[in-house]
Amino acid sequence: MSSDSSKKRKPKVIRTDGGPQEGKRSKGDADQDARYYSEECEVDLRDPIKDYELYRETCQELQRLMAEIQELKSRGIKDNASEIDERRIQSCVHFMTLKKLNRLAHIRLKKGRDQTHEAKQKVDAYHLQLQNLLYEVMHLQKEITKCLEFKSKHEEIELVSLEEFYKEAPPEISRPAITLSEPHQQTLARLDWELEQRKRLAEKYKECLTSKEKILKEIEVKKEYLSSLQPRLNSIMQASLPVQEYLFMPFDQAHKQYETARHLPPPLYVLFVQASAYGQACDKKLVVAIEGSVEEAKALYKPPEDSQDDESDSDAEEEQTTKRRRPTLGVQLDDKRKEMLKRHPLSVTIDLKCKDENVLHLTFYYLMNLNVMTVKAKVATAVEMTTAISAGDLLSPDSILNCLYPGDHGRKTPNPANQFQFDKVGILTLSDYVTELGHPYVWVQKLGGLHFPKDQPQHTVTADNSLSASHMELTVKLLRTRLQSRLALHKQFASLEHGVVPVSSECQHLFPAKIVSRLVKWAAIPYEDYAELPYTKDVIEAGLAEDTHLYYMALIERGTAKLQAAVVLNPGYSTLPPIFSLCLNWKGERTSSNDDNIRAMESEVNVNYKELWGPKPGYQLLTNQLQRLCMVLDVYLETEPHDPSVEGPKEFPQEKMCLRLVRGPMRLKPFKFNYPQGFFSHR
Repeated sequence: MSSDSSKKRKPKVIRTDGGPQEGKRSKGDADQDARYYSEECEVDLRDPIKDYELYRETCQELQRLMAEIQELKSRGIKDNASEIDERRIQSCVHFMTLKKLNRLAHIRLKKGRDQTHEAKQKVDAYHLQLQNLLYEVMHLQKEITKCLEFKSKHEEIELVSLEEFYKEAPPEISRPAITLSEPHQQTLARLDWELEQRKRLAEKYKECLTSKEKILKEIEVKKEYLSSLQPRLNSIMQASLPVQEYLFMPFDQAHKQYETARHLPPPLYVLFVQASAYGQACDKKLVVAIEGSVEEAKALYKPPEDSQDDESDSDAEEEQTTKRRRPTLGVQLDDKRKEMLKRHPLSVTIDLKCKDENVLHLTFYYLMNLNVMTVKAKVATAVEMTTAISAGDLLSPDSILNCLYPGDHGRKTPNPANQFQFDKVGILTLSDYVTELGHPYVWVQKLGGLHFPKDQPQHTVTADNSLSASHMELTVKLLRTRLQSRLALHKQFASLEHGVVPVSSECQHLFPAKIVSRLVKWAAIPYEDYAELPYTKDVIEAGLAEDTHLYYMALIERGTAKLQAAVVLNPGYSTLPPIFSLCLNWKGERTSSNDDNIRAMESEVNVNYKELWGPKPGYQLLTNQLQRLCMVLDVYLETEPHDPSVEGPKEFPQEKMCLRLVRGPMRLKPFKFNYPQGFFSHR
């Protein structure tokens, strides 16, 4: 479109501001109103839906015109210029329409906002009125509540019931003719009767005080008599000491112990009482005593004295404390740990004596802040025993009481609440301190009457006498059995280290008269070395070897054949038998995994161990198992077929009488010894 045409279509602007223009409007007001145009008024007359339809039709028409212009331009014909100008004019008209619709839409939006703002102001005004009314209601409710909750002093007095009041009160006070109909007069009458009763009780109280003073004087007289009697009794007891010693009736010593027992903590007191009762009733070789400082135990229950120092002393102390360095965090934690692991000053000792005068000395402690008991053990032998290198852990105080009951290792605290206490002071586990404090076995807690249930945690655990009494007898028997079995093993290990397998006369019938194989080596090994052996994996996977068990290595030889036996000794020996794992080095390495007869040899000592128990209580089981290993090794080597390619006599001539050399598809050898016939057969 040319610039001339655009200038022709430019609308004229009529200025209406200023004085001179107002003078021009005075020609005719009706004409001016007719020519005035307002889109705000037009918005109220137009339908928005129709405007939307007009907008959509205009947009579609614009799209059509633009497409036609594009098509005409693409043809490139000069005659199409007039058509293109015509369509441009139509497009401009449509654009004007869109602008008008846009203005109308903005006007509608402004009107909608104004209406919304007016409505919002009305709502805010109503909401403010509502809040004012609610505040007034709340204020009135508070005042009403204060009036309703008002209590008079007479309401705090517990008056007698109405029935009792009219029954006991005299008529001049109760006045039933007036009080029955008027509640106020009734309350006043009941208060008068309450005052009268209190006057009577005050007089009675004075009479009771006088009688109390008389009784106190009589008590003082009796106390003086008893205090004078005590020295006389002490002199009589001192004079009777030789008689007590002669008759083996130490009443004075027992009396002192019971006096000291009053200062024991509840768990140690329960242990002392129950162990003393069991020793007097069932076990005369059980000796119970109390050790420790009684003065320190008394000081635990004394309240701290209030310090009353002068101001000058306090100032000097403040100056000294400011000069001192504050303790570091590590020192504070160490102090807290020591305070948490603090033991009671008193302890209970129990001496278990055996028939051979060997003694198991047990010392029981109580950790006050953890509420658990610990024990330390020590063995005193009647005769000095030969020192065996492999028997070092048998009588060790740290391991002699391990697994007295199955699974009771004594490394963790049985009190679940202790773990939260440990977290506060940085203690990972109690096992780091058992060497100093003792082992907190579960059976020790039960002897002290302590029980810590895991399924139903309790806030406070108190000592129970019945729990201690129910476990005392069995625990004492297990402790004495443990001591006797360890002492028996100690003697056996001294012989085994010298290559001698001791066999008692009661067990000679279990073996033939001649056994060529002999024990060459017996030594203790750590658990790590045992776990590294390839032929012990089955035992470890079955859970039969734990770090609390004892491990040994035995070497049995005959000629060029060497039989290695890795032994797992359970702490509960001999109730629980030792477990043997075998490896034969002869013409190669033979174990239970590649030789069925080696497996059968292990079965002879591990499965059929009941035949080797011997006389009760079966402390010779280990030596009998080793002797049977020597026997079955002879049978294994003597029944091996001779290699015809090797010249000379057979290395292991057959000396044992066997019914059959082998049997079955696995070619098992006859390892069972038949007494008294003296031959070997299959099982």
